Amino acid sequence: MNSTCILKNISYRARYMWRRNVDVSLVTWKTNVIPPLIEPVLYILAFGIGLGAYVQKISSDGRAYDYLTFLAPGMIAVGVMFHATFDTMYGAFVRLRYQKTFDAVITTPLSAEDILVGEILSGATKGLFAGAAILLIVTLFGLASYPSSLIILPLSALAGLMFASFGLLFAAMAPYIDNLNLPIFLFINPMFLFSGTFFPLDGMPGWVKLAANFLPLTHFVNITRAAAFGRLNPWLFLDLLYMLVLTAGVAYLAVYKMKTRLIK
Repeated sequence: MNSTCILKNISYRARYMWRRNVDVSLVTWKTNVIPPLIEPVLYILAFGIGLGAYVQKISSDGRAYDYLTFLAPGMIAVGVMFHATFDTMYGAFVRLRYQKTFDAVITTPLSAEDILVGEILSGATKGLFAGAAILLIVTLFGLASYPSSLIILPLSALAGLMFASFGLLFAAMAPYIDNLNLPIFLFINPMFLFSGTFFPLDGMPGWVKLAANFLPLTHFVNITRAAAFGRLNPWLFLDLLYMLVLTAGVAYLAVYKMKTRLIK
């Protein structure tokens, strides 16, 4: 099974799998719409207003910010990561192992690659929606600068593709659903804590900053925060390039691994 074979088998039919998952989400819209709107408010109240009352200013890239202002862009990035990753990680695993959805869809004209690309696209859609919803909340709190913050929307779509691909890869590698706790512990939680979301990496030890630069969320947070602050600069292209290359590589690996499992 080579890369040419996988790419050749991807067609426009992938949108049907994407549409199927979106339609299911629309049926259960309350559980899909309310959390992205409520979560950032809770974070802002708990960390921004609660912890922020004890933090006068926080320094990042040579400038001082209110803690709530510093925190808000990180919450957008975290929301995209959680919603995109969990949608494919748990959703795809359930559709594969328990609901047997993939077994049913594979009997249609859709190829295995179409099914799996559709899964990634639907996970990315949830990530994009979460990013847009949290950006709306952040804007209402007066914590986003425009028009630069509009860049966060296409960036959330790219990050959604990246994290949805990671989620599908984890689902493909997990023998049982309980095994999905491992990537959460080893991958998701470290990114949540050490990607510059809650505190700047400038004052951290060198080895922490080095490790953080390998975490995908760090690069997403860098661009998101710069956009929210209205401080975009050419160096952010390196963060964008990292995300583009990683998304392509992980998406290919996820489709390859899940197809191998699907056709057994």
